[in-house]
This record gives sequence, C-alpha cells and structure tokens, in this order.
Amino acid sequence: MSPALPAPTGPYRPMALEPAGSVPADFTSVGIGETLAAATRWPDHSHAVHELLWHDAGASTLRVGQRTWTVTPAIGLWMPAGTVHAASAPAGTRYRATYFSPDAGRPAGHSASRPAGHSASRSAGPLSATALPAGPASVRITVLLRELLDRLGVSGLATSSRELTEAMVLDVLAPSPHQFLVHEPTAALLQPIVTAVLADPADRRTLGDWALRLRVSERTITRAFRAETGLGFVRWVGSVRVQQATALLAAGEPIEEIAEAMGYRSPSAFGAAFRKLTGTTPSSLRG
Repeated sequence: MSPALPAPTGPYRPMALEPAGSVPADFTSVGIGETLAAATRWPDHSHAVHELLWHDAGASTLRVGQRTWTVTPAIGLWMPAGTVHAASAPAGTRYRATYFSPDAGRPAGHSASRPAGHSASRSAGPLSATALPAGPASVRITVLLRELLDRLGVSGLATSSRELTEAMVLDVLAPSPHQFLVHEPTAALLQPIVTAVLADPADRRTLGDWALRLRVSERTITRAFRAETGLGFVRWVGSVRVQQATALLAAGEPIEEIAEAMGYRSPSAFGAAFRKLTGTTPSSLRG
C-alpha cells in the first residue's frame, strides 16, 4: 500500500492506481508492517513510489499480468513505482514494506518531477546512484539488508544516520540471481498442462505424455512454452515447484513433506533439483 493513502483494513483491500511520481513523497524511505488477522487480498493497484516488500513470517504472492512472485522472510520483491499489481496473503502473515521515493537510486541532481513548490523534508543529502531494478524483481533478504531495513524503523534516528543507512540499503539492493516467479502461459494448447501442474506440482506426466494426450509433437509444446515464458516444459514445471516449495519452506513445513508434495522421491532428490534451479539450498529459505 502507499504511505500517501490511509491504510485500508479487512480481508479485501481495494486501492488506487497511482502513476509513478503522482503523489508527493517527502521522504527517501518510509516503512510499514502488519500481521494479518485474516486471509487478505489486494486487487490491482499501483503506487506512486517504489516498494520493497518483505516478511517477518509467512508467504504472500504478488501478480503482475501473467507473472506471479512469492515473497517470504528470505525473499523480498522490488516493485517499481507505477507498476500495476495484485497481492494475496494468508492469515498470520507478518509483512513489511519499505517505500522509496521515485528519486531514490537516481544520480544526485536527477530528480523525478515534483509539483510546484514541493520539496523533500526528510532527506536532503545526495541519493545513491545505484541503478535500481526497472521491473519487478525478487530480492534476497540477507542478514545485512534486513538489519539495515530494521534500522530505518528506529524511532528518532538522526538525519545523517538515516541518510547513510538509506544509501547502504540502495547500495546492497540487487535482484536475486534466481527470480522466484511463475509465468503462466495463455496459449489454449497449454492450458491443460498449466491447470494440472498448478493444481498438483507433483504431477509426473512428462513432455511425451502431454504430447500424446494433446495430439501434438513435443516440439510444438516446447515452442509454445518458450514463446510465452522463455522456458521449456521441464524448466517451467520446475519453476512452479520452486515457487510452491518456497511458500511451504516459509511456513516451516518439514523438508520430507515438501519433497513429497512437489513430486520428488526423496528429500535429497528435492534438494538437488532445488539447488539446480535456484543456486541455493531449501534450508537457506526457511522462514
């Protein structure tokens, strides 16, 4: 949600579509947090400022078009100003959001447009020249990044300390090498596959099995997946399993149960596949 609007409450939270920079931002960064008492959904909306979403507990999903990201205590999401997105989270999720002025990350002297007579009041120092992600991007919430974000929430933090901490956050903020997202293709040919795998990621049907069922060649299915998602069939199924496993890891589910739910014959097979797809271990993403 945007710090410029009253915070909506309840399980359904409609919010405004704010173009980037359309609401005055008298800050470089400002943070909010909430523990959800009930499963909550935010329909399509956008913020006038950049948003870094991260969690203390639980997992949520954010959707931009046909792409869905997972957010957990270990994996945050950078959402650039003006990006239309929807979100949902189960009861008990403790989410945190840090909002950054559209000027954050711009070289000093390069400012987003402001209404006449408007000036920043909480950060007069130079902004980091770090190039922030131009689109939504998964961000690993490292120990260092979490400590820095927590420090920005300290009451009474001196202006000079806040400016230094903000600069450090912007300096270490970078997209994760692996994006924890699933791109859902829209091609009619692929819908039986998409529906089946999203409903049950343990589905063991192979590319050959689906080609026989759909009465097309394996190459036709592969081309259709690559055209929309950039991934072949096997990698796309792997992305679904990683996303759903990541949410279960954040919830503290046992590795053995997660492996079985994702269709792997053993925890070691699950761990090997997870490392191959993400470059990290399942245990490193525990909530």
